[in-house]
Amino acid sequence: MAEVRPDEVSAILRKQLSGFEKEVDVYDVGTVLQVGDGIARVYGLTKVMAGELVEFPHDVYGMALNIEEDNIGCVLFGESSLIKEGDTVKRTNRLASMPVGDQMLGRVIDPLGKPLDGKGPIKTEKFLPLERKALGVIQRQPVKEPLQTGLKAVDGMIPIGRGQRELIIGDRQTGKTAVALDAIINQKYTHSEKARKEGVKPVYCMYVAIGQKGSTLAQVVAKLQEHGAMEYTTVILATASDSAPLQFIAPYAGATLGEFFRDSGRHALVVYDDLSKHAQAYRQMSLLLRRPPGREAYPGDVFYLHSRLLERASKLSDDLGGGSLTALPVIETQAGDVSAYIPTNVISITDGQIYLEPNLFNSGVRPAINVGISVSRVGGNAQIKAMKKVAGRLRLELAQYRELEAFAKFGSDLDKATQQQLRRGSRLVQLLKQGQYVPMPVEKQVVSMFVGTNGYLDEIPLEDVDPYERQLHEFIELKYADVFLAIAETKSLSDELTDKLHAVVKEFAGKFKVSST
Repeated sequence: MAEVRPDEVSAILRKQLSGFEKEVDVYDVGTVLQVGDGIARVYGLTKVMAGELVEFPHDVYGMALNIEEDNIGCVLFGESSLIKEGDTVKRTNRLASMPVGDQMLGRVIDPLGKPLDGKGPIKTEKFLPLERKALGVIQRQPVKEPLQTGLKAVDGMIPIGRGQRELIIGDRQTGKTAVALDAIINQKYTHSEKARKEGVKPVYCMYVAIGQKGSTLAQVVAKLQEHGAMEYTTVILATASDSAPLQFIAPYAGATLGEFFRDSGRHALVVYDDLSKHAQAYRQMSLLLRRPPGREAYPGDVFYLHSRLLERASKLSDDLGGGSLTALPVIETQAGDVSAYIPTNVISITDGQIYLEPNLFNSGVRPAINVGISVSRVGGNAQIKAMKKVAGRLRLELAQYRELEAFAKFGSDLDKATQQQLRRGSRLVQLLKQGQYVPMPVEKQVVSMFVGTNGYLDEIPLEDVDPYERQLHEFIELKYADVFLAIAETKSLSDELTDKLHAVVKEFAGKFKVSST
């Protein structure tokens, strides 16, 4: 074997060392002092930011919330039983964030963006922080474009515009989720070819479920799939069995995903179902972090909790692309008490509320909307001209009917004008009833409102109002389809079109057979 000379050895070593790069990882690390109930106290991490994501062992992540002199309080997003005293904690140097992208559509995810539907990983390129400062007034424009829910009672009397925040409030089991789901299902129309021709831009939806039963949510996802709504919807779940920190960040994840669509010049709708449970999760977290309790044991910043979330919904100025993010927060009341702490907080933040009443729901009026308390502070700006024209008197007539209804119960003799008001009101209430998951296109709603407010239903027996409406729509579709087309395209009712509608309805009235005769 040939002998290797020392200079050759040094040359080989020099060559190897020249390719060697010194790699040193510097981590800012801390130590777990105590852990329990989803909260970890950590010593060290002197440079950690408020709201920063921190990494624990066993792939558990947490968020730094309390930054105190000698320790930091972290909330854990994973199983806290895996973490023990003395474990090492690393900084990630990024604020709590989630992946965003069109790939999220049609998926069921947790608030950190991980898939829960078993359809494999989601490949996204972009991360956005969960918490973000809401845009100022200069970056916004007035809410003026309607967001159709497909519900006659809402689109007619409590219109919602793109970029608005409309609260859905009521006791449990009064149909709050049903109203929100109908609004999501109705956006299917905005993704159709017909809507594109009419110049209606598509709306992408997020449904955020906070603290609900997993079985209920499985039914919600199944309903959305059945109606073809999952194609443009993302469902974000933080169920009752998930930890309070996950329930706390869930609505912010929905807002972040909504902002991704809004900031790219598109339109988004996000439903927070519901914020009562969100406030309770935050209360639980705050008390465990030893933050001082305030009214009803909620922390002092529970108002800010919801205001900074809902303020992110907006209609952007044309300079920023004109996109919008509409928010439909849901609040559950106890025994109809809208003056409780959390309900009043959210009412004062939003641009109106849809109040659902148990008595109406139980008496068969569905959606069970109380017209007296429900309001939209955007109003007619968020309606097409045709709807504004036919539904203007609707609210007033229903309010008068509710007032007179109490007197009618006494059975005293009523004058003709009062009887007429009662007759009209009862027909309008019947007309506004609508089944679940059957949203109605706006042109059909306009025709229904037209016959109601112009008195064509006054002489029709109550039980015949539904068949009358259904058959009228079929009659117009078969014989006068241009009427629906004209309303959908022009979005207004010209005098000529109004006269034609009167003639069409009179022609139909001659053919409609009342079932009781």
